[in-house]
Amino acid sequence: MSDALAPGELVLCVNAAPNHVTGEPVPLVAGETYRVLEVMDFACPCGRSDALLDVGVGFAWCQTRFRHLPKPKASVRTRRASKPKELEPAGGGGSEKKDV
Repeated sequence: MSDALAPGELVLCVNAAPNHVTGEPVPLVAGETYRVLEVMDFACPCGRSDALLDVGVGFAWCQTRFRHLPKPKASVRTRRASKPKELEPAGGGGSEKKDV
């Protein structure tokens, strides 16, 4: 998974269980989206991953706590161009005097 992730990618926290090494509670929230700040190629002590992710909360977390989210695709929207209003000349059309 670490090969697919790069700084700036979005990940979804799927595991907010206590730290599996120390047993302390973690500040992560399951279901929250985080942006990866750094991917550190370092084997997690749990042995289940080959990288730790820095998401700006705490220090770094085992990548097995997260799932990679796809980049949002840009949606194409058609816009209507505004056109100027057609104005009639002032005075109407029959107010001018003509010599006969």
